[in-house]
Amino acid sequence: MKKMLFWYLVALCTCLAGCVEYDPSTYIIDDYGVSHHSVYYTKDKRGRDYFPLQIKPTGHRLFVFDPKAYAWAAYDAYGRRRMTGGASGGMDYCEDLKGPCRTVTGIFKMYHKRGVTCFSKEFPRETAGGTKMPYCMYFYRGYSIHAGFEVPYENKSHGCIRVFPSAAKWLNEVFMQNGTQVLVLSYTDENGNDKTEPGGI
Repeated sequence: MKKMLFWYLVALCTCLAGCVEYDPSTYIIDDYGVSHHSVYYTKDKRGRDYFPLQIKPTGHRLFVFDPKAYAWAAYDAYGRRRMTGGASGGMDYCEDLKGPCRTVTGIFKMYHKRGVTCFSKEFPRETAGGTKMPYCMYFYRGYSIHAGFEVPYENKSHGCIRVFPSAAKWLNEVFMQNGTQVLVLSYTDENGNDKTEPGGI
């Protein structure tokens, strides 16, 4: 009986793991209609060994992005790390803007979010907007955290913080609220804040 129960549990776990792999939130369709499959946010290990498990409690939720680590972390009001994942920030130089387009650094608050149909009103420049930005969460002017099919180990965006689609969904629907603090740490060649805790700014 115990042996049968064991194999039943193994089969169930395998089935559930397979469901995670094919969760609809791991897919994203780009501006050309091409579907891209991405890692499920609980399986994304980027940032796990980088961000501390506990920081000084702030009394509010905190999202941290480090452009040097290409990763993000989410902390609750008690300073406990809830999740981490891969992220890609703004590039040093954007050809179409003829200048730098790094993500703004400092501490901000999320003030507006939209769902899966969110899109840019600025990019691409030639069409005055239309680029898909699913689950966008705005924290400063036009800067937002949103889903992207490309989240490499380099900063490749026009300034927004791209995260994997399922992570963007989780952040948008579960973690981020109006007023959630967003801390963007400094780039490698900057002398800005390098501490996870917002009190260092």
